[in-house]
Amino acid sequence: MAYTPAMAQPLPMPPSGFDELTVEDKIDYVQSLWDRIAASADQVPLHEWQRQLLEERLAAHRAADSDEARPWGEVLDRLEERLRASSK
Repeated sequence: MAYTPAMAQPLPMPPSGFDELTVEDKIDYVQSLWDRIAASADQVPLHEWQRQLLEERLAAHRAADSDEARPWGEVLDRLEERLRASSK
């Protein structure tokens, strides 16, 4: 069982019924959990080493050739195209 001091009771690992889900449903479940956490990202603690790493990556991104950077939507579209092509 997983337990953190902020929790009143330990949670079963995995939650009841999780093992009976299909792999696709398990992924959807985990994604929905992540979405709930991300919705309150301002409440997630950020350690100093994480902050430093973010600053380094932002600096590297800003210094990089702008021709290499692509909008997320464009990257996602290219990945989906590759996936469709590989599944034919």
